[in-house]
Amino acid sequence: MNERDVRPDDPAADAAATPAADAAPDAAAAPAPAAEDAQELRDRWLRAEAELQNYRRRAQRDREETRRIAEDGVLLELIQVLDDLERAIGSAPESNVPDAWLAGVKLVASRALEGLGRYGVSVVNPVGERFDPLFHEALLEVDAPAETAPGTVVSVVHKGYARGGRALRAARVVVARAEGGDGR
Repeated sequence: MNERDVRPDDPAADAAATPAADAAPDAAAAPAPAAEDAQELRDRWLRAEAELQNYRRRAQRDREETRRIAEDGVLLELIQVLDDLERAIGSAPESNVPDAWLAGVKLVASRALEGLGRYGVSVVNPVGERFDPLFHEALLEVDAPAETAPGTVVSVVHKGYARGGRALRAARVVVARAEGGDGR
């Protein structure tokens, strides 16, 4: 059979065209490329695994942050209700409300405060502490009373609440300034 008689789609033609030297690969050269390929595949797999783990951690943090933001929104709504109840309790002596009504409102307010406590919310009462812009909102500066250092919280206008070491709602406060200071 000569080369003109061989058809390109004939398997016998492929075997006839392949030299015998190509049929048996060099035993010494084969392991090195295979080992390099295996190492490259292992490295790629380890990088992909690390990226997957990072993605999972990021997704978990995002889910926790979303949950915390949603909880904080509900807790702030409950705090506003608690503020209203405390205003009602504060105005009770002036409005001659029945004692039973006042006791009921106080009970509801204390239950709301207990509920906030179960979610890690605590009342921030910064009177006498240094002003901290992370937890306090200064509404007014007044001359420092006797024995009070400038920059100290003198009184609380609106209670603040904290949760997990951060302010849920900053306390609105009055801060002492140095004697004769102009508040600037």
